[in-house]
Amino acid sequence: VAAGADAIGFVFYPKSPRYVTPERFAELGRLVPPYVSATALFVNATPDEVRAVLDAAPVALLQFHGDETPEECAAIAAVVKRPFVRAFRVKPDTAHAELLECELAYRAASPWFSSLLLDAHVDVYGGAGKVFDWSLIPKELAPRVVLSGGLSVQNATDATVRVRPYAVDISSGVEEAKGIKDARKIAAFVAAVRAADAITHSETHHDHQGNPGSSPGRSS
Repeated sequence: VAAGADAIGFVFYPKSPRYVTPERFAELGRLVPPYVSATALFVNATPDEVRAVLDAAPVALLQFHGDETPEECAAIAAVVKRPFVRAFRVKPDTAHAELLECELAYRAASPWFSSLLLDAHVDVYGGAGKVFDWSLIPKELAPRVVLSGGLSVQNATDATVRVRPYAVDISSGVEEAKGIKDARKIAAFVAAVRAADAITHSETHHDHQGNPGSSPGRSS
């Protein structure tokens, strides 16, 4: 929060090194200030498990990172009345049409659907710090997605400028060890994203001067 993050992720997957119990979340979640979103990450959780977390402290957004179908995500979101993000693990052969169809399926399934979070495909749930080919993201989809997967202080500016996602998500890239965050890396990462915002704002301003028909880009 001090570094300027817009959202804080809490992982409720017991097999993750970043796992937070509902009891611990009751302590941490109440420290999140206004206008910073607490995001609760689940992997194949039951509605009761999700409800236990929401009863512990305020949650603004759900993130489903398991094998949940559109219908399962929709059902849980409807019960707890919270918007949700759905993680999509991008493979080297993922087609533009597949990503667009996936977004359409979740949007059709639930009014609570917010966005896809694009991560690299690995054989485990959750982030693995791997980068995927950003060119696989359709340009018309990019402004609506959360970009994740292998982001770091070193590539954050380039990723944000090239993809222009709605937001970026990072975990292992700002850690000193698994599950242990590094405050200096977090501050540097946020600064790198802000630098990308400045670049895209400058480019947009230039486009408006030269082309009255252009529209502003979305920044994260």
